[in-house]
Amino acid sequence: MAASLLALATLFALSEVAGFERVWDRMQHVQPIWFLVAFGAEIVAYLGYMFGYREVSRVDDGPKMGNGRAAAAVAAGFGPFVTQGGFALDLHAFKQSGISDREARVRVLGLGALEYALLAPAACIASIQLLASGAHTPTMGLTLPWAITVPLGFAAALWAVGHRQRFRNKGYWRDGLAQALDSIHVLRCLFARRHLAGPLGAAVYWFGEMTCLWACLHAFAHGAPNVELLLLGYATGYALTRRTLPLGGAGAVEALLPFALSWTGVPLAAAVLAVFTYRIFNFWLPVVPAVVGMRSLRAAEA
Repeated sequence: MAASLLALATLFALSEVAGFERVWDRMQHVQPIWFLVAFGAEIVAYLGYMFGYREVSRVDDGPKMGNGRAAAAVAAGFGPFVTQGGFALDLHAFKQSGISDREARVRVLGLGALEYALLAPAACIASIQLLASGAHTPTMGLTLPWAITVPLGFAAALWAVGHRQRFRNKGYWRDGLAQALDSIHVLRCLFARRHLAGPLGAAVYWFGEMTCLWACLHAFAHGAPNVELLLLGYATGYALTRRTLPLGGAGAVEALLPFALSWTGVPLAAAVLAVFTYRIFNFWLPVVPAVVGMRSLRAAEA
C-alpha cells in the first residue's frame, strides 16, 4: 500500500512539472505494441539475475543454490514488501543456505558489487565516448563524473582489497570495512572462468532492464536516445539500484529516472510516462511471483 501511494504521488507530482496537457497528449498517442517487447525483456532480466544470484552463492566453495530457491529469493527481493530493501531478504536467504552471518553479509555486498561492476564501467565508457565526440547533450556535469570517478573508484578498490586482512576483528567499523573489501574479493572471483555465469547473468539482467525501458520510451516518445545516452541516463537514474532501496525503490526510481532521461534529451512528459510504465513491468507485474517467493522462503525456514 505504501509503495503504491509513493509511486502514484510521484507520478502526479512529475506530471504537474512536465505539464498535464503534455502528459495527456503523450498518452493519447501511445503505441502499445512496444509493451510486448518490454514484457519479454523483463522476463529475460529476471532470468539473468537469477543465474547471477546462484553464482554469488557458489563463490569460494559456498553452497549450491537450486534454481527454485534462487528464483524465489530474486522475485521476493524485488518486491514491494521488504521495508529494509531487497538486500535484507538476500541476507536471510544466504543464511538459510547454511553459511555464517558474516559470510552471508559478504555475499550480499558482493551481489551489490556485481550489479555496479557492470553498470558503472558501461556508463563510464558511454561518457567518454560522448565527451570525445563533443556532444553537448547531456552536459559535462553529467558525463565528467562518470568518466573520472569510476576508474578512480575501481583502482582504489583493487588496491584496498589486497589489504583487507588488517581490518578484520579490529572493531565494529573496521570489520564492516573488511566485509566490504571481502565482497570485492567475491566480485573478483566471479570473473574467474568457473564463475563466469555470475557476470554473464548480471549482464543479461541489465540488458533486459534497459531494453524494457527502451521499449517504453518508444511507446510514448516514438523513439529513444542512442545507446550511450540511454545507458548514461539509466545509470544516473539508478544511482541506487532498486534492490538496495526500501520497498523496491518505490517513489525514488519514479522521481529520479525521468529527470535523468530528460537530461539526455527525452521530453519530460514522455519520460514520466515511460518510466511509470517501465515500473509496471519491472516492479508491479512481478508482485505475484514475489508473493510466491516470500512464501517459499518462509516455508523453507519452518
